[in-house]
This record gives sequence, C-alpha cells and structure tokens, in this order.
Amino acid sequence: MYSIDDSWLKLRGPPGELEPLGQEIRRTVLQPTGIPVRVAIGIKKNPAFDGVLDLRRFPEEQVNRILDSLHVTDLWGVAGRNGKRLAGLGIHTARELRDADPKWLRKQFSVVMERTVLELRGQKCIELETQPRVANDQLIYSRSFSRKITDPDEMHQVLSIYAQRVSARLRAQRSVAGVLTVWASTGWADEGTVPHSANRAVTLVVPSDDPIALTKAACAILPDLFPSPGIRYARAGVVLTGLRPADGFRLLPVFQPESETRGIGAVLDDITRKLGKEIVGVSRSGLKTPPDWEMKRAMLLKRCTTHWDELPVAVA
Repeated sequence: MYSIDDSWLKLRGPPGELEPLGQEIRRTVLQPTGIPVRVAIGIKKNPAFDGVLDLRRFPEEQVNRILDSLHVTDLWGVAGRNGKRLAGLGIHTARELRDADPKWLRKQFSVVMERTVLELRGQKCIELETQPRVANDQLIYSRSFSRKITDPDEMHQVLSIYAQRVSARLRAQRSVAGVLTVWASTGWADEGTVPHSANRAVTLVVPSDDPIALTKAACAILPDLFPSPGIRYARAGVVLTGLRPADGFRLLPVFQPESETRGIGAVLDDITRKLGKEIVGVSRSGLKTPPDWEMKRAMLLKRCTTHWDELPVAVA
C-alpha cells in the first residue's frame, strides 16, 4: 500500500499472462465495491487499452509514440507545479522527460525527478518493499489555517501545538527524532501579499520524543519565520526526521532532561487519550477552547467505513 488509492504489486510473466490478470484485478475490485480501477504495468491513462497496459508488448517506435502522447503531468509523481517548471525548460511530454539529462534534472528538482527519468528508460530505482514498515522514516504534522497568521505570538502557539501533536505520533511508533524542521508559507492566491515561505531545521543535541524538548526546538526557530513585517502565513508544519528506535537509544539518567526522566510525554498521552487532545499541553498549547486559526472541519463527511461510532443510522 502506497496511499489511500495506490498500491504496488510485483508481477512476473509475459504480457499475454499479465494483461488478463490486470483485467481480473479490475473485475474483482469493481464487483463488490463499484469502484473502477486501472492497472498500470508501465502506463495507464489511455482509454484504448481498456484500463490495463503492459508497455513491454510494444516495439520501441510505438513506445516512443505512446510517450509522445503523454504529458509529463500524466506521469505518476509529477505534479502540476513541477509540470509548469518542466514546461519552462522545454520538457512537455513523457518522451522529452525520458531523453533529458537525469543528473541535470536532479539539480533542478530532486532525486525523485532523476529516478523518474531513469525509470522511463527501464532502469529500476527503488526496490519494492515486501514487508510493511514497522515505523515511518519521517513524521509530519501540518495544517492550513482558517485565517492568516501575522503575529509571532500566534505562530508561537501554532508551533507549540504542532510540536506536541507530532511528538505523540513519534511516541506511538516508539521512535526518537534527531532533527526537527519547521516550515511555513503564505497563500498562493493571497492578493496584495508577496509570496513567502520559510523552512528551518535544528539538530537536537540528544535524539528525543519528549514534547517539551521538541516544543522548545520548534519555538526556537520562531524568529526566523518573520524576517520582515506584513507576512501572512496560510499554513505551517513541523517535521521530524533522523528517526531511530527509542529502545535502541538510552542515556544515563544523569544526562537526561528532567521532563524525560519524569515521563511527561507518556503522562500527556494518557491524559489526552482519556480527555481529549486539547485538555492539556506544553507551552501555549492545551487550550480547552480551540484557537480561532485552526482549520475548520464542520463539513467533514462521517467516517462510516472506519469508525464504528460514525456508522449511519437508518430509521424504518
């Protein structure tokens, strides 16, 4: 499982065997759920292939014509913003991307774009994971605001709340973090405001899952987020990287911060689990009345497929 609507499978066999298997997968999903899916053994967005395509069955010239017909944004992992940047570099189609210099594109974009180019050439860049991950490689807590944040004091509250919430996720997977990053950006459609984004990272002296240590690290970055007045932030996030198992990293008690030796993180988890995540917190978080900048979610649909207490009730 890659995301809510993406899964990767490792298949072996010639196109004559795999394409019927792809059709069987589509029928198997469609019959009980009514959800149409596509099976891509290479490329999928072309109605002529009836939802299943294996590029290996085509000669090179025809593959080139297929890639010529595909815009770069139709490729998995190439979003609209990157598509605009590629267009500015004269790269519009999948074939033009395949034939570009991968090292140069890595410098212009990232290693992900380089891998996309190499995979278009048939080179395998990432091994399929056969076992589910025990823990995430990074943890992120980010949200958009219901109104713009212009006051450093309010951003202090944002970072306090976000650092505490992402630290709870860290403890839930029994990891500690070595690096904390804070990012914030303005809205792209905010009229009268110059677009601005900030991204700052701090390496923790001691890898930790302690909410107090992580909150202090996040709030220490606060002065860097407002280099000039008039910045109107629309969203922000706290990212934890450099994760490692908590049980594989232990300090002698004399070197541990007092908040860690007293198990404040575990106490917070117990309280918020029983009474709610807003009931108690670190620094400027823990407000019983939610701040007015938090994302509005009054129109969320019920999660009737994953939460028993949100099942719809029919009255006859």
